[in-house]
Amino acid sequence: MAEPKNYPDFDKLPPVDGMPQGCAWGIFDKDGQKDRFGTLNFITPAVMASAATEVKDGHSISLNWPLNGNKIPVPGRDAPVHNAFNLEESTGVKGWDETLSFNTQISSQWDSLSHFQHQASGLAYNGAQCTVEAFHKGTTAETDVPTLDHWHERGGLVGRGVLVDYKRYVEEHRGQSYHPLDEHRITVGDLEEVAKYQGVEFKPGDVLIVRTGYTEVMENLGPEDMAKLMNRTLAGVDGTVATAKWIWNKRFAAVASDSVAFETYPPLKEDGSKGAAKDLVLHSWLLAMFGMSIGEIWDLKKLSDHCKKTGRYSFMLTSIPLNHPGLVGSPPNALAIF
Repeated sequence: MAEPKNYPDFDKLPPVDGMPQGCAWGIFDKDGQKDRFGTLNFITPAVMASAATEVKDGHSISLNWPLNGNKIPVPGRDAPVHNAFNLEESTGVKGWDETLSFNTQISSQWDSLSHFQHQASGLAYNGAQCTVEAFHKGTTAETDVPTLDHWHERGGLVGRGVLVDYKRYVEEHRGQSYHPLDEHRITVGDLEEVAKYQGVEFKPGDVLIVRTGYTEVMENLGPEDMAKLMNRTLAGVDGTVATAKWIWNKRFAAVASDSVAFETYPPLKEDGSKGAAKDLVLHSWLLAMFGMSIGEIWDLKKLSDHCKKTGRYSFMLTSIPLNHPGLVGSPPNALAIF
């Protein structure tokens, strides 16, 4: 398995027919088999072993927001339905069972590499064609699209997480007015500036985690917040090809944030006009072109407080999505371990 630094930079990736420069399809294929893991391949045994050295205190923090944490769901994504029922009535056993139905995009999640296609071609990562039939295969082994259940084949994600606490930095260091429901674009320069201030050096195979403060606002919505929600704008990482190039060249294994979209919403088109969901730049590049999963709506407040207290912004990160064929999104079950 090649180490992350041995893969080509964005501008030197081999050309892929019909795709723009920078498409990483085929780069991780092995023995004639199409790859389904994408940049998770950057987490090699050496990268994983190095991540384990981040554990010094024996302290863990869950990064999972409650499934019902979002009191105002995104249109088209229904709130979870939870039913508990008494077993004694049906079996005579004094105990309880329960059922749970939920949209996997409603709270903390990983976007799978099948979630958002390259819009011009309609193809997912590595040229996969996503259909209802493809998602409804009987077992993971039969699923030939890059869904999250395949992560179980390689033991989930175990690597080094790095928090870029943009919210805390912009409020406490810059002293700027900031709100996560404003159309605030976090540039590559901002990410590097915050990381430098925190004393963080990015390493190949890292998982980049950016805090905007979104979940904290959604937990305590006030009149001003409700008014901003009506604008349908979000702070996030600046959605440009230049940002995508920087992310690839850093060899991040994945990215995540506490925001709904990771990138700023609404996106900007090439002519500078505002676009819609189909125009999301980083979703197209990261998920479909690189094979890089995007984590969204993660709960980062306790992580932020701990990093601030200890002065340590890197940690061992573990994550294992649900194991079910056809998952285009899943709760991350993510832990930061110090």
